[in-house]
Amino acid sequence: MVKLRVVAVGGIKESFYREAIAEYVKRLGKWAKVEILEAEEASRIDDPTAKAGAEADGILRRLKGRTVLLDVKGRRITSEGIADLLKRYVNAGDSEITFVIGGSNGVAQAVKDRADEVISFGDITLPHQLFRVVLLEQLYRAETILHNAAYHK
Repeated sequence: MVKLRVVAVGGIKESFYREAIAEYVKRLGKWAKVEILEAEEASRIDDPTAKAGAEADGILRRLKGRTVLLDVKGRRITSEGIADLLKRYVNAGDSEITFVIGGSNGVAQAVKDRADEVISFGDITLPHQLFRVVLLEQLYRAETILHNAAYHK
């Protein structure tokens, strides 16, 4: 069973986001072990570059296995593309895949350099709490595609 890790900057304050996240983690449990790790947000730093740099250590310490960075400047990907990415990594023998959601100012170059792949869900901006839900939903959708379940149709 593959292990899907989500490393995200900051916590989840709103209960409705926590409930949605828990639901997708539960659904994914059929096909994957899911772990969500939070890196501390550098909320006291105003300079965007310095803030991303301060958050980088917390992100980098939590990375294991293949690393996929979610970044607006990354390669655009479809739901089927996410399924293909998971299949490709698993077929290559990778048992852990970590997805990284940076803070509001993005991530430092050190995190980009560590990523095996940088992908984008498009040009829209979402709060990181909501983006965590969207990522988990897309990982669930990808697993249903790979397992020929009806959800993705």
